Amino acid sequence: MSRTANSTLVSATVEFLRKHSPFDRMEDAALDYLGQHARLAYYPKDSIILSPDSGETLYFHIVQRGKVLSREAGEGASGNVTISAGECFPIGAASGQRATVCTYSALDDVFSYQLDNQDFQQLLLLSPVFNRYCASHITTLLSQSRKQMQAQFSQRALEQQSMAAPLSELCKRQPITATESATLESVMTLMGETGVGSIVIIDANGKAQGIFTQSDVLKRVVLPKLPLDTPISAVMSRKPHTLSLDATASDAALAMAMHGIRHVLAVDEEEKLCGVISERDLFAMQRVGLRQLRYTVEQAQDIPTLQQVGRDLRQFTLNMLGQGVAAEQLTQFISALNDSITRRVITLNLQVHDLYGIDWTWLSFGSEGREEQTFSTDQDNGIIYQCPEAMDKDQLQMRMLEFARDVNADLDRCGFPLCKGNIMASNPQWCLTIEEWQSRFANWIRSPSSAALLNASIFFDFRPLYGKDHLASQLHRYLFSLSQDSPMFQRMLAGIALQTAPPLGLLRDFVTEEHQGQPGFIDLKKFGTRLFVDAARVFALSKGINVSNTTKRLERYAKLMDAAPDEADAIIEAFNFIQMLRLRHQHLEEESGREGSNLIQPDKLNQLDRRILKESFRQARKLQQKLKVIYQL
Repeated sequence: MSRTANSTLVSATVEFLRKHSPFDRMEDAALDYLGQHARLAYYPKDSIILSPDSGETLYFHIVQRGKVLSREAGEGASGNVTISAGECFPIGAASGQRATVCTYSALDDVFSYQLDNQDFQQLLLLSPVFNRYCASHITTLLSQSRKQMQAQFSQRALEQQSMAAPLSELCKRQPITATESATLESVMTLMGETGVGSIVIIDANGKAQGIFTQSDVLKRVVLPKLPLDTPISAVMSRKPHTLSLDATASDAALAMAMHGIRHVLAVDEEEKLCGVISERDLFAMQRVGLRQLRYTVEQAQDIPTLQQVGRDLRQFTLNMLGQGVAAEQLTQFISALNDSITRRVITLNLQVHDLYGIDWTWLSFGSEGREEQTFSTDQDNGIIYQCPEAMDKDQLQMRMLEFARDVNADLDRCGFPLCKGNIMASNPQWCLTIEEWQSRFANWIRSPSSAALLNASIFFDFRPLYGKDHLASQLHRYLFSLSQDSPMFQRMLAGIALQTAPPLGLLRDFVTEEHQGQPGFIDLKKFGTRLFVDAARVFALSKGINVSNTTKRLERYAKLMDAAPDEADAIIEAFNFIQMLRLRHQHLEEESGREGSNLIQPDKLNQLDRRILKESFRQARKLQQKLKVIYQL
């Protein structure tokens, strides 16, 4: 397209550019300048568009149609990357007026808008938006994504906290029910096991016949001294108040006030039970904040109260998503509140387990140890203790295990599922003295089998949650003294970190896998955050970086190695973006009544998020390449 391009071609160019970032935010005058000065070029399949041998970069390219393959040469190469319609290259080389370090070739027939170097430099001066984009590519994209996410979740948070919200949106859990023939004993046992304050009695058609609540136990069961084999129908409140799913939270509050009740049942058109709305549910909608949640946890006298806090936490994190809180801070908030719940569970159990005079620490491992918990997380914990000379070691371990079993069971009731791999303090393998933990770590490092390397990826990310912190500090010092003196172990751990590659494709943007017979999925934990976590762990162990959080490990390693700040920031931003995608996906899954997972379908992401996800995987590839170079793998 020449400088005297006709208005029709300019309009068509501008219309195309407005569909892609950062051009969709550029100033009108700058975008018009770009439309007038860009020239549409054609490159046949397999042709070389640009390479390091081309010398100083003469053109800035914007792909209009087709796909371009980018290959980075040299020892530090980070692999092949595809560039699709609306994406640009080479940003760094064009900005620095230097030769590119990559070879760009046409994967198929490619049409590309070209802007010569002089016009590109002028565009940087004309458009602050474009200038910032080129200066901080991934950071700019992430900022846009956060704004989109903020708009999406702020509206959802307002809707869920609004008293105008329909009851259909408030029915998050399947109601706990029993039949009229059930006994008092079975109903109260069910209430205890599920941690609910009420059970609805239904008939064979799923229609509510009555309700039995915790407040009924004292006046209807304990004081009259009824036998536990009494049918629940004898003590339930008959004809509970019902509202349709279309009714609002305001309607439910009015019904509670008018009838002096604490529960309203939501039913469908056929009067079948769909959910239970409690007085507490309506209160929680109005104000869920960090201070309130912390206070409730600290004052909790029983497990049911802590169970409710876990549910309130979901609303709190939704509010934070709506406020645009970044992934790093959000996962730390979730971890901090989960820490508080765990500490309170431990405190309540210490009322019945006498551990006075014993130095011990409750340890968290894995994502909890790294303060990177998302909504879907199970337990990974252990105990480290010292055995006083006057005590029998075996008997002391039995006491510690009994205590740990009760804590693990209560945490499970509070929404932290038991670990399927049995990595819990109630397992004798992970309830050990300081000397036994040191021996385990030493064996894993000195004899690094595949099992030892797997254990290292879990247990070396630990931090203390309760008890004597000095025991954890002592174990950290011992771990780093061993790992820094064991280059072979570091190399093998790096090899494990490199076994999983970023899911980037050549002909398609992403390499996906099947899930339950359906194609097109990516596991954002296995093929996303894990790539950053595993690499950061190796760096931390090699340099004695005494933090477990992945972002902090990467930041400290970058400073120790005098890495370019922009490069380190891009890697950290990429990790945090994938974390944010996981949080968003898990929240939406649980909100829809499904178990939160890490499986996403990239084809269902919006264009901006797809683009950033692809860039994030590129950053993971660069990080892995550093491991390859350092350990010559």
